[in-house]
Amino acid sequence: MSCEQIKTASKHNYQVDLDRIIRRLEKSGEVPTLLLHACCAPCSSYTIEYLSQYFKITLFYYNPNIAPAEEYQHRVNEIKHFVAEFKTKYPVTLVEGEYDPKKFYDVARGLEHEPEGGKRCRKCFELRLAESAKLAKELNCDYFTTTLTISPMKDAQVLNEVVQEQCDIYGIKRLPSDFKKKGGYKRSIQLSHDYNLYRQNFCGCVYSMREAEEREANKTALNAAQITDK
Repeated sequence: MSCEQIKTASKHNYQVDLDRIIRRLEKSGEVPTLLLHACCAPCSSYTIEYLSQYFKITLFYYNPNIAPAEEYQHRVNEIKHFVAEFKTKYPVTLVEGEYDPKKFYDVARGLEHEPEGGKRCRKCFELRLAESAKLAKELNCDYFTTTLTISPMKDAQVLNEVVQEQCDIYGIKRLPSDFKKKGGYKRSIQLSHDYNLYRQNFCGCVYSMREAEEREANKTALNAAQITDK
């Protein structure tokens, strides 16, 4: 599917596309290589469980948007912990990308007050997925995709579009994804519990942290008001 086709598709079911690819792989016995961009351990958990049955995976942790540095390191440690402990049918190799927050702040400049899910997030996706697609090309991987589509807070339409744009640039194949389908998000919660994974309450950047803190403050104020009314 071309980038233009993705743009015109309305609420496209990417899981149907993925199911079709997997059926073909099962029939042929082929085990392709996959560059899987990882946003965090909880989101990667189900995605690895699912895809490692059909692909040899290079898991690329590239997230210069995460702040502060302590938060970044905490998330890196969690994904290392999960990959080391989780048993898979086909191998999963973890590669950590460069942590350079300046790259994120450069693309976010002028978009600091955009709401979560807006133009700033699109720029952030482009930054992370461009670097991931570049590595996929260098490693000669058969497919490329991201764990980001498992989040109910992320637009699978936008993410598949950005992945396709990078695939067109680097001449690689997009693996269509909407990993929240088929109970993927719920399964990630269960795996996070089983492996005692840290589940963060914000996407990762300082702007998403600010929005999370505002939501929590509003929730606290509302609860206090309700108690007072009683």
